[in-house]
Amino acid sequence: MTETRTPPAAAEPHDGVHQDRAQLGLAAALFLGGAYTVYDATTLEVGFADPVGPRVFPYVVGSVLVVLAVLLAVATLRGSRPEADAGEDIDLTTPADWTTVAKLVGILLFTIATVDLLGWAISGAVLFAGAAWSLGSGTLVRDVIAGLVLSVLSWYGFWVGLGIPLTPGILDGIL
Repeated sequence: MTETRTPPAAAEPHDGVHQDRAQLGLAAALFLGGAYTVYDATTLEVGFADPVGPRVFPYVVGSVLVVLAVLLAVATLRGSRPEADAGEDIDLTTPADWTTVAKLVGILLFTIATVDLLGWAISGAVLFAGAAWSLGSGTLVRDVIAGLVLSVLSWYGFWVGLGIPLTPGILDGIL
């Protein structure tokens, strides 16, 4: 006896009643990125000794982005929806956690604003600890210690290993 299996409900196209606007937004972003890449490639100066020139790769990447954007928009308008991962418990209808996003953006903006004054070792520690806190960690002392260790190690990794000086800030002369 043969058994016919029907695909999951999330994979079936819908009749256009509920279209995923996030996919249309992604398609628009892909299109704008690809169109700008193609435009920017036209402004590159090409030397006379190189027959291919530096324009080929941006033309290819930009064109692929535009084609993918159009295909994604067509698929979305036809009712195609993403399929939930089989191995994870994901509810695609759950809204985003904007509080966590706002915390992460705030921590990132704080780091950008204070990296010159405080230096990477301190601002990086705040970045690492703040990101852990905003994502739900409840052990502040451990997060700050881990952030300090990671930021100081990355500071020395850039300075000694790569020869790229990151700002020491108020720790100038100590690090």
